[in-house]
Order: sequence, then C-alpha cells, then structure tokens
Amino acid sequence: MYAKIIKYISWALLLVSVIVSVWGFFIKGFEAGNAVAVDTMLYWAYAMVAIGVVSIVVIGIIISAINNPKSLLKLGLGIVAAIVIVGIAYLLAPGSPAIGLVSNNPPTDTTLKLTDTILNLTYFACGLSIIAIIIGVVVNAARSK
Repeated sequence: MYAKIIKYISWALLLVSVIVSVWGFFIKGFEAGNAVAVDTMLYWAYAMVAIGVVSIVVIGIIISAINNPKSLLKLGLGIVAAIVIVGIAYLLAPGSPAIGLVSNNPPTDTTLKLTDTILNLTYFACGLSIIAIIIGVVVNAARSK
C-alpha cells in the first residue's frame, strides 16, 4: 500500500513538472531578460522537493504508527538529534562576507549565515560517513574472525 501511494505521488509530481516545463519552454521562453520562466521552474523544483519529502515523512509516520507505535519514540529521538545537529552547525557558522565577490547585489547576512550552516552540515555528514565506513570495516573484520 505504501509503495502505491508513493508511486501515485511520484506520477503526479512528474505530470505537473512536465506541464511547468512545457509552459516555461514554449509559452514563456528563455529570451534574454525573461526571468519569469526560470523563476517559476526553480520555485516548482523547490515545491516538488518539499512536497515529496513531506509526503514521504507524513506517510512514513502514519504507516509506522499503525504497524509499530513504539517506533514513534525512535523517530522522535532522531528528529531531536537532527535539530541539535542543525543547531550546532548554525551556531558554528560565522556568516562572514564572501571574499572577492564583486556584485551589485551582495548577499545579506542571513544568506551568508545559512550558506555557512549548510557547509558545516556537509562537513559533518562527510566526517560521519567516513567514521561509519571505518567502524563498519572494523566490525566486519571482528565478526569474521
């Protein structure tokens, strides 16, 4: 049942994406100075990612609550851990100005802070994945003996 719901959501998102793409290419076009079509497609991409993530998370929560109510505790702990990690990344982000950027419209302090936060999250994820690979190799080596 879960797979069917995800399949239907994916098909609906694909259909709307095709409609937005056709509208952008053929009706509005990409002439110089016409940022409306590009902006519309970017906003649709943001909306599509948000809809997909929210629907998968909500459906996953509903299915797990029905099948195993105790799994909601693990989910809650995972969400709290993610919030803590994002909070730490935000607190560590300096938000310093971009060096060497020549622009008539410089980024705001908020944009710089969020960009640094995303970079910190990327560094955390890279470091944790390397640690997980090393631990996995060690555990597999210990189990095989």
